[in-house]
Amino acid sequence: MDNAAENILKHVLIVDDEENMRHMLSVLLTGEGYLVDTAQNGEEALKLLESSVFDFVLCDIRMPEMDGLAFLKAAEAVDHGATVIMMSAFGSVDTALEAMKQGAYDFISKPFKTDEVVLVLKKAEERERLRRENILLKRKVAELEKKSGFGAMIGKSKAMQEVFSLAEKVAGYPTTVLITGESGTGKELVAAGIHAKSDRADKPFIAVNCGSVPENLLESEFFGYVRGAFTGADRDKKGLFEEAHKGTLFLDEIGELPSSLQVKLLRVLQEQEIRPVGSAQRKKIDVRILAATARDISEEVQQGRFREDLFYRLNVINIQVPPLRKRSTDIPPLCEYFVKKFTERLNRPDVEGVSNAALQQLLAYAWPGNVRELENVLERAVILAEGQHISPDNLPENIQGSSADNVADFLVGISSVKEGRRMVEERLIRQALEATQGNKSQAAQILEISYPSLLSKIKEYELSFCR
Repeated sequence: MDNAAENILKHVLIVDDEENMRHMLSVLLTGEGYLVDTAQNGEEALKLLESSVFDFVLCDIRMPEMDGLAFLKAAEAVDHGATVIMMSAFGSVDTALEAMKQGAYDFISKPFKTDEVVLVLKKAEERERLRRENILLKRKVAELEKKSGFGAMIGKSKAMQEVFSLAEKVAGYPTTVLITGESGTGKELVAAGIHAKSDRADKPFIAVNCGSVPENLLESEFFGYVRGAFTGADRDKKGLFEEAHKGTLFLDEIGELPSSLQVKLLRVLQEQEIRPVGSAQRKKIDVRILAATARDISEEVQQGRFREDLFYRLNVINIQVPPLRKRSTDIPPLCEYFVKKFTERLNRPDVEGVSNAALQQLLAYAWPGNVRELENVLERAVILAEGQHISPDNLPENIQGSSADNVADFLVGISSVKEGRRMVEERLIRQALEATQGNKSQAAQILEISYPSLLSKIKEYELSFCR
């Protein structure tokens, strides 16, 4: 499709009151493969712009009836989409700047060499091509974000699409949300995405890790304090709730909140007001609470370490973020994203991606540290890579041996080499097909086997769920 577009002749409109100039440029540009129309003044050119589609306009500045600058201004009312290049024998820097301010792409002073005109047009063509590509790229990125992402999160797997769908639904409501999942799965990114898609998006998003604040400072950190409340309190200070007023407060690792503060947090959620440390006055606040934890809060409730009433208050909507090992489909797009991120940040444009051999090992690894671990592994790999693609040697040793290590669990009790090989093959084929969303050609490349062999294996292992 792009090649066909390149083969279409570009249409140029020449606007000049001198017949010799119009003729010379017509012959020149026709010879260079352009379609050419001419006009002897601005008014005639405007009529042509309204009735025909042009890619470029070469327009003289000094003309009778309507000069080039007047034409340029009048052309703004016509949705022509053409790139305008001005010409003048009476050119000056001021005239050129004025033309550029009014929307001209470039300016050529007469007399000019014939190749100068062609060069400017070719430059304008390249600029227009890049502009179109940029628009298409933005559209594709927007489409991909709609299909496979939520905020700053990436995920094509069914499990992540369900997370994105639920997060999208709750974003528009002030409801409290509890986000659960293992460490490194991206719980804060889900919270930030909910905030960004809510009607509070232009208000503060304040994130705090409840386990990182010393217990004796938690109350003053959350609710603020007034001057003289304690030694060293030489001024009033807003707490996190007040800073997040009208916005969102994200309480990460809520399970580590001490019981003394759990009571006060429950009161804030119920009454929508806070009392700074040392103050007798209460302050009304309007804050949406999003909380997250890697702990099993229901278990914490049963053990008496977390208040049941606070748990129910927080757990109005529960979003569970699955671990990376349960959504291997997301590993290839995450690899692509992180490699691009680190090649730009570390100035390694020579590194283009992950080799098939390395991708196989990344797919086989269990990822106890989830997406955060994958990000760190790929940053290291981009630094160590010596060729265009990240190789298995650029991965940490524990991942290089991951294919063997991770099959150990499900091979326990298997004494037959034939049966063990069958189980490993079936698992690798399933992972490759999941990673490529059922694209058998790409899966065969990842597995480094022929396409007919893959089809034979799919039939042998009765993988009927594969597309």
